[in-house]
Amino acid sequence: MARHFIDISVPLQNDVPADPPGGQPVIEYINHQQALPRMLQFFTGLKAEDLPDGQGWAVEHVRLSTHNGTHLDAPWHFHPTMNNGEVSWTIEQVPLEWCFQPAVKLDFRHFCDGYVATARDVELELKRIGHVLKPLEIVVVNTGASTKFGSKDYITSGCGMGYEATMYLLERGIRLTGTDGWSWDAPFLHTAKKYAETGDASLIWEGHKASRHIGYCHLEKLHNLELLPTSGFMVSCFPVKIERASAGWTRAVAILDE
Repeated sequence: MARHFIDISVPLQNDVPADPPGGQPVIEYINHQQALPRMLQFFTGLKAEDLPDGQGWAVEHVRLSTHNGTHLDAPWHFHPTMNNGEVSWTIEQVPLEWCFQPAVKLDFRHFCDGYVATARDVELELKRIGHVLKPLEIVVVNTGASTKFGSKDYITSGCGMGYEATMYLLERGIRLTGTDGWSWDAPFLHTAKKYAETGDASLIWEGHKASRHIGYCHLEKLHNLELLPTSGFMVSCFPVKIERASAGWTRAVAILDE
């Protein structure tokens, strides 16, 4: 049996429109020659010619939001409380066992941008693929948004998971989900239009806010979900441990035994 790894993460990059204006990462690249003076400072008497090829080290300085790139959102991001009144967990408190589990993929690419998926949609997709959810499975949703990654349309692409769709999963023991979209909920542009028409604030971030009732985490900005089977694979998505943070970056990977 061979083990196959599929990278389901996106890279952190300069000048790629993967976030709203003003929210992009900034990466400063310092090459081996640029860093050489700093290296020489550490060792009294060291000269450049003493080093192999006269080269120092390469390093990068990065300015990031915890929500840049592929990341895992903690319950603290969604609301101050979870589980009907408990203080929400920050990212370093998320149980590690949530982050390495068998996974299932829901294919929602047929839904239009801005559509809000319902519990019935989830139920029908699970029936179509012949899968019964098991507690702690990771559920990833392929909205098709990742095909727009790197373009200005990315943050407005894909469907979202509504409150009832999210609760359908949580009530069956799911505690970690994911999407290839910019957000687990429908893109803000579409939700803002609906709010302007209805004045109904319950539409805003409704999938995220489900954590008020059952605490959970979700992955955002996944990639390559179209390469995955519907089930029969594992997902590893351990987050970077940042004290009191609402999210942590992760190199999310799907693992298939073939």
